[in-house]
Amino acid sequence: MFEFLFKYPATVFRKGNLVFASGWSPWVLVLLIAVAGVGLAWHLRRSPGRLEGRRLIAVGLLEFAAVALALLLLWQPAVSIQSLRAQQNVVSIVLDTSGSMSLVEDGQTRLEKARTLLNSGLVQQLQEKFQVRIYGFSGNLERLRDLESAAPAGKATRIGEAVSSLLSESSAVPLGAVVVLSDGADNSGVFDRRLMAEIRQSRVPVHAVGIGRTAIPEDTEISDVNIAPRALPNSRVNGHVTIRHAGAKQQSSRLSVRAGSRVVASKTITLRRGETVQTEWVDFSAGDPGVHNLTFLLDPVEDEQILGNNSVSRVLDVPRGRRSALYVEGEPRWEYKFIRRANEGDGSVRLVSMLRTTPNKFYRQGVDDADELVKGFPDKAEDLFAYDALVIGSMEAAFFAPVQQEAIKEFVNRRGGSLLMLGGKRGLAQGGWGVSTVSDVLPVELPGPSPETFVREKAAVELTVQGLDSLICRFDEDPAKNQKLWSELPEVANYQNVGEMKPAAVPLLNFKVGQQSHPLLVVQSYGRGKSLVLATGGTWRWKMGLPHEDTRHVTFWQQLLRSLVANTPGPLVISGDRTLYADNSQVRLRAEVRTKEYEPASNATVTAVITPESGDPFTVELHPVPEEPSVYESEFTAARPGTYRAEINANVGDQTLGSDVFHFRREDGVAEAFHPEQNRELLTRLAEQTGGRYWTPDDVAGLPAEIRFSEAGITAREMMDLWDMPFFFLLLLSLRAAEWLLRRRWGVV
Repeated sequence: MFEFLFKYPATVFRKGNLVFASGWSPWVLVLLIAVAGVGLAWHLRRSPGRLEGRRLIAVGLLEFAAVALALLLLWQPAVSIQSLRAQQNVVSIVLDTSGSMSLVEDGQTRLEKARTLLNSGLVQQLQEKFQVRIYGFSGNLERLRDLESAAPAGKATRIGEAVSSLLSESSAVPLGAVVVLSDGADNSGVFDRRLMAEIRQSRVPVHAVGIGRTAIPEDTEISDVNIAPRALPNSRVNGHVTIRHAGAKQQSSRLSVRAGSRVVASKTITLRRGETVQTEWVDFSAGDPGVHNLTFLLDPVEDEQILGNNSVSRVLDVPRGRRSALYVEGEPRWEYKFIRRANEGDGSVRLVSMLRTTPNKFYRQGVDDADELVKGFPDKAEDLFAYDALVIGSMEAAFFAPVQQEAIKEFVNRRGGSLLMLGGKRGLAQGGWGVSTVSDVLPVELPGPSPETFVREKAAVELTVQGLDSLICRFDEDPAKNQKLWSELPEVANYQNVGEMKPAAVPLLNFKVGQQSHPLLVVQSYGRGKSLVLATGGTWRWKMGLPHEDTRHVTFWQQLLRSLVANTPGPLVISGDRTLYADNSQVRLRAEVRTKEYEPASNATVTAVITPESGDPFTVELHPVPEEPSVYESEFTAARPGTYRAEINANVGDQTLGSDVFHFRREDGVAEAFHPEQNRELLTRLAEQTGGRYWTPDDVAGLPAEIRFSEAGITAREMMDLWDMPFFFLLLLSLRAAEWLLRRRWGVV
């Protein structure tokens, strides 16, 4: 309809410039239109008749518009536009042959649909005006003899790299345009602003033809899984699973976690109507020491055909050995006894304790040898840094010398350790910690010492919203059951006023006095570590007030102690940008290197030994990152699928700083199953930023005409007349007809 009215495609008006083919000055046209307007106004006012007021103005405007249009056509309006010279330019057709193009929709694969579209006359129309070259791509771009030689065997979609490669290859060729037929499922991970800018610099328009549905109602997908890369043996691990689905109706599925053939966790979930993205949490045991390849699996729903995106793999490293926590207690009390008893069954945490029995004597437990802590609490920061966590019970701040208080602060800030302060008659505000050096570290603003801060009265404990999501407070994976288990606990024996929470603090537990809730367990990050306050010394009543077989007190303390030590970094910390590389062999390693005093080591020699699951080990060197002291990075290629082990070592001169290990997994043929719907947004962005257009299969018939007016390649200036457009004739006829109808209605014909 547009071309019927305006004679040419819309692109002519979008890209061309308006000119007058008569050669007469436009200012003369303006002058004549103005004179005609004045003349018509004078004529209408002088002519006898019954028209006046608004009726006179309406008729006058219609007559003026008709005269102005007639004068405009006398000047012969035209469009001047650059167009490609026939048979002197190349148009490249780039066909996506990746695995996602083999998906069947309406009885045809996407690749078959693309071939049908090209064979339905599109290629022939292009060949009438241009030299046509056909390419296929998935991972790499390749020239095709014909359309039938393309096969959907690719394991990845690299649209940006394919277009960039084509433009580089065709730099010596008069390339008029590129036509990409794809579902847009780029999973290369490198189609970024830099690559787009590189494509845009060629000034060749890229036209994108979108193939495939933009939404697949019957598909569900695990789009992401977040878990900690490391965990303590037999500790609880929390998986954060993101699920994408159409949200058209509410339906049930089962989410499970497998370690090999063994199911370690399983739960029924509801895919909620109206939500296209939802998050589910699944807890499971880390198991014994070793490297565990985990599979998160979502059972298919009714009529689901794409099953490759229902499972995601992750690697969990459970290192051998124990982490150490130092517990300093100022008085013999039930809390101390029951904390130590709760930890006895946990082989992953070594709880070293110092119990003050007299003003100058301590009873040590859990030490590895007779010399450990024989001189009391460490005076040097590096001695304290040997531990991963520090627990301070009912102990006054004045017991610790200023240098020891500074060491405690740096233990959290620089070392990255965890500090837990317990309530007690000599603890927290009652012990003067609110005015100590350590007060900056704590998650609360402790009040000044007074008899009211520590209260020997029972108080009920309640779980907060944040505590419901925390592994520390997890008795049961089901939130409702977990809430119920907490509400049934006996009251704690005492509580302590900790003042106001700091802005970044998060409350996990509260205690209730009357109808008022107050913070009981509060956590906050500080520097590289974290600090916690547990404002009671009376959790032992949970054990005493429950049946012997009830394990909630033991579970709470084991989970709390594990959380203190689990993520404490060593002098060397190695990590990757991900733990699973799906159809992507480029691995980036990042290491944070510190001295034994945990000061940044900016002059270290850092290497990593990479051991693949199959093949020989190889070594890569990590280089300092500018403006990031102590950080080193390197990239390398993990060519073969399998699980990889990366062991980092760092030295400063002859001094060895330590080592660390990171595991990751490489898989091929995985990414194509994810995000199976057409990525129209990416295709549209590629087209618009290069001067092309996005096309659907229904409107692609206009593509050859659009390509003709490209400004790339070998072009010529073309003049296209507008004066004989049907639109102008119909407009002139409409103006005269409207005037006649109005005159007849008003009886002045």
